[in-house]
Amino acid sequence: DLHRDEVFVLTPRGDVKGLPEGSTPVDFAYAVHTEVGHHCAGARINGRLVPLATKLQSGDIIEVITSKAMDAGPSRDWLKFVQTGRAKSKIKQWFLRERRDQAAIEGRDQINALFAREAPELTSVEREDILDVIAGELGHRDGESLVIALGEGHVSLDSIHARMTRIIHPEPVFDDKLFAPRQRRQPAANVVVEGQDDMLVHLARCCSPVPGDDIVGYVTVGRGVSVHRSDCTNVASLADRRGRTVEVAWSGEVVDAFVVWIQVEALDRTKLLRDVTAMVTDTGANITASSTITGDDRVAILRFEVELSDPGQLGRLLSDLRGVDGVYTAFRLANDPSS
Repeated sequence: DLHRDEVFVLTPRGDVKGLPEGSTPVDFAYAVHTEVGHHCAGARINGRLVPLATKLQSGDIIEVITSKAMDAGPSRDWLKFVQTGRAKSKIKQWFLRERRDQAAIEGRDQINALFAREAPELTSVEREDILDVIAGELGHRDGESLVIALGEGHVSLDSIHARMTRIIHPEPVFDDKLFAPRQRRQPAANVVVEGQDDMLVHLARCCSPVPGDDIVGYVTVGRGVSVHRSDCTNVASLADRRGRTVEVAWSGEVVDAFVVWIQVEALDRTKLLRDVTAMVTDTGANITASSTITGDDRVAILRFEVELSDPGQLGRLLSDLRGVDGVYTAFRLANDPSS
């Protein structure tokens, strides 16, 4: 005896698919395969062409008609009648990608125009390095993420312009201010400067190095040595040409814990926050701060300040988070988003 809240339909080859009562050919198409759903252009039920909003009955034989057109894709109207969570999720994800692709184009056009006006002599590689630096300062993963955020209106062109001007035309630095008299102090975060034992040392916010990262020191104005990851574009594009980099290293002393910020982006759903936080705590990390924002497109951005016990724990945590249902990506933030 079939459950009243479920229908069982057949593929043309006789395979049985169970779907919630009220499901349509579009739900069936996404149950077969995501790409079948995305390219669904019509359907036959028991050999007869029907509207895509038609409700399926147990015993129906469903044939999905797909389109091979390059611009084929789902319709927003489908969200008004599909019943399965899978169909709803896949349709929303498709439009999210489409929106981000368009935002990337619009953001890139604005960035290219800005570079053409302010620094037309820069190569494409130099431009991308500068964008990565600005992205880190504004709390984005990389230059491409910053471009998308600009296209979506989440960051202003003025804020990018101001930082670009500072990078391209830095203020002069005077040598007599490089080293200020200081009391002897313990290096920060177990970092030592080669040939020096009384230097003020601090970890750079732009790349947030943690024990195990390859690091380099940069002599700042009045603040001693700023420690960056070796691949930090801030150092690569600004420090080397001034000759102010110094060799630094982790001291090798045992570190009880270190703190990083991570960001998780996911399609919002019931119990998403519970599942993500459970995954964080299951890896042994301690959450010390968090924030959650959900946009109109139902994309949730979850940020956590986490305390970890060893560098390898970070990679494992991010990998595990990417496996949580509905999560698009998880990554380490370049700086503290609350600052």
